[in-house]
Amino acid sequence: MKTIRQIADEIGVSKTAVSKQIENLGLRSSLRKNGNQFAIDEHQEALIKQAFFEKTQTEIENQSQTKTQTENREVGDLVCVLQATIDTLQGQLEVKDRQIEQQAQTITRLTDALAAAQQTAAAAQALHAGTIQQQLLTGEAGADQQDQAPEQKRGWFSKLFRG
Repeated sequence: MKTIRQIADEIGVSKTAVSKQIENLGLRSSLRKNGNQFAIDEHQEALIKQAFFEKTQTEIENQSQTKTQTENREVGDLVCVLQATIDTLQGQLEVKDRQIEQQAQTITRLTDALAAAQQTAAAAQALHAGTIQQQLLTGEAGADQQDQAPEQKRGWFSKLFRG
């Protein structure tokens, strides 16, 4: 037989907690009194300890459940943050894709303009070369005509200025 104090010390709780458990289990009327202390037999002791064990198990399960719920909430929050980040990055990626497409169109237009300018420059060079060739041919013909032309008589006045 044990006292409430001995059971409380074994379990690691207060005398008041053991007394409340005795009340909850309805054992108060079946306890024997030994002086000013209650004497608790082995069967009653087992019931009291089992009640504390079950209470402890329930508290552990509740703590575990609470911890799991907290972790689930944290994971959910993290998933929300990550999804928001993904959405933001996808939006930025779409903007960048449009910018790249615009740049590609600009490059295509500039490439076409450059090709046209090169063709124009080549045509201008060919025309200029043809013009120079024509001038050379015309100039040679003029020089040949001057060499073949008979010398005209000039007066004494024109000879002075000519040299």
